[in-house]
Amino acid sequence: MDILQKALEYNESSLSPQELSKLYEYDIFTLGKVANKLRTKRYGKKVFFNNNRHINPSNICADVCKFCAFSASRKNPNPYAMSIDEILTQAHKAYENGAKELHIVSAHNPNYTYEWYFELFREIKKALPQVHLKALTAAEVDYIDRISNKGYKKVLEDMVEAGVDSMPGGGAEIFDESVRSYICKGKVSSKRWLEIHAYWHGLGKMSNATMLFGHIEKREHRIDHMLRLREIQSEDSKVASKNGGFNAFIPLLYQKENNFLNIKDFPSGQEILKTIAIARILLHNIPHIKAYWATLGLNMAIVAQEFGANDMDGTIQLESIQSAAGAKSKGGLSKDELISQIKDAGFVAIERDSIYNELAEY
Repeated sequence: MDILQKALEYNESSLSPQELSKLYEYDIFTLGKVANKLRTKRYGKKVFFNNNRHINPSNICADVCKFCAFSASRKNPNPYAMSIDEILTQAHKAYENGAKELHIVSAHNPNYTYEWYFELFREIKKALPQVHLKALTAAEVDYIDRISNKGYKKVLEDMVEAGVDSMPGGGAEIFDESVRSYICKGKVSSKRWLEIHAYWHGLGKMSNATMLFGHIEKREHRIDHMLRLREIQSEDSKVASKNGGFNAFIPLLYQKENNFLNIKDFPSGQEILKTIAIARILLHNIPHIKAYWATLGLNMAIVAQEFGANDMDGTIQLESIQSAAGAKSKGGLSKDELISQIKDAGFVAIERDSIYNELAEY
């Protein structure tokens, strides 16, 4: 039985990431056909999106990640830090523009206190109780724990109490610690990232999971990353009382401008699409694969819907992190444009909420 067949029968648990990386040796059409069949079985021609707004309170960061172009540094000498009132103003404007989700992710600003974060969340939920609040990556949770010494479990419990509805998937990067020590030394460890999400799921909450690829990592590192996520999802599902888990897996394509990695070889379109297809094949217990248009570009994200992906993310309205590194995503997309692109590609556009309840079909 070949590797692909074993993967499809979920019979690959005895295979190492190195062995499973041979999935990349299949031609693009074979992987695409298999992944598309899996996504079609679940979702037909549906492509999901949401009406959301990204707010990034600050780019002043205590950590120094070599891949990051967003945080204030020699390559980005424009530090800023928003006040709670400024964030609330943006939140109100986003809601008036149709946003149903606020996605709040920040740099690790040493000037923001523990109390500041939770006052922010309470004020947002007080002002806009109907808006889904997605906030704090596991890297931020770990940082807040470090500055407060309260323990990550207390941080997560306080997030629930303050009204945070779900967590984004950022900070995962690549779980292999040798890679992490080079690209983001000092940031949350892979073990702690997984522990944070597992505890959050145990509180009955949903989150996403990302993977930053296309830099110094190898194919087997990507496979290892996916398998660790699958294992956490499986462990979570064993406890019947838990309602939390991973909503979606989001392969984030590394953006090469304005950072300190100096990567010369960028992944080909085929390498990108194979990665998405393999994710759909291996991650049978994570329902959604998101082709995040802000890193892939709109055209590639649309094509990825034929290779196992079934989600595009959303309107975003304003995107600061990926665009700082060269992505063409600064101004977001209008809802009409997103729907038009999905429909023109032969799919059915489904507007969703943040946990994938279907709101409208186009």
